[in-house]
Amino acid sequence: MSHRARKTPTDMKIWQPEPGETLLARAPVTFATGAAMRVRGMRWFRDTERNDIQGELPGWPEGPVYAARSTGGAVGRNTVKGAAMALGVAVMAVLSSAGGNVSGSSGPDSGKDTPDDRTDEVEDFPVMWAAPGTMARTLPWQLDPARSDEKHYRTHGIVTDRRLVIVGLPFDKKNLKLIEDEVLWQAPLSAMSRVEPKDFKDGDDFKVTFTDGSWCRLGSIRRQRLTRYLVSPLDLVPAESLTPMQRDAVDAYVATKTETPDAVPPIITRRPSGHYRVEVLLPNRLDSFFGASEVSMIMDSGGRELNSADYHPEDF
Repeated sequence: MSHRARKTPTDMKIWQPEPGETLLARAPVTFATGAAMRVRGMRWFRDTERNDIQGELPGWPEGPVYAARSTGGAVGRNTVKGAAMALGVAVMAVLSSAGGNVSGSSGPDSGKDTPDDRTDEVEDFPVMWAAPGTMARTLPWQLDPARSDEKHYRTHGIVTDRRLVIVGLPFDKKNLKLIEDEVLWQAPLSAMSRVEPKDFKDGDDFKVTFTDGSWCRLGSIRRQRLTRYLVSPLDLVPAESLTPMQRDAVDAYVATKTETPDAVPPIITRRPSGHYRVEVLLPNRLDSFFGASEVSMIMDSGGRELNSADYHPEDF
């Protein structure tokens, strides 16, 4: 019996930026999924009159046709969910009284129960809003979890200082290091007028509005990685423009976090707070599930590394 040889990193096809282009982030991304009971597990592709356009998108395979649940059905499901939550609270109370550690955590990407837009998050859930000929209609069908087999295929978003790229790659849960990137779509950052986090429910979603007025709603289990460099205008800081004290702090940090400090230059951004974020991508930890991994620190204008208690919200 013959066995297929496992590919080594040098055999794999990993997307790389062009010379002079800075890779900022890479993380899994798909079209978002409804979370409110009426639209849970669903998504729609709409024109500006709220008509379903998935059958009009060129090259897209046939997908499911959803219908929002009735208000009565949604209420019934919420009643069941409410009872389950009440039971959960009671169990938590018992565990707490017994001395168990049951505290939760809420990071910058924590969700919320209040929708920002009931029409598009509770009553309907469009993940594409696009008139004919607009940018959002060019997005690849592979982003749709209902059309792409996530057991064997994934889509990643890649952000650079020039563009947003969507790649597709095979997924093998027994070999997460297998990377075979295929570029599915890309757009310059100048084509996007706004990127905004959407926190309803899970806090994984974000909305990309293009300059032509079309938009899409995407989701990522590592949303913050992708949106950090998209939500606000980039303020990348060249290492050579740092003060000697800042440069020494960056060099010392990189030396402690990487085996080959010169292999991956640090990404340095000036935050609105006046602090500096120093981030180092770790190529040896790239995988098909999480995307790229990184280490980071926040320093002040004097080059002093700050403790998390000194961070400002915008530092994240």
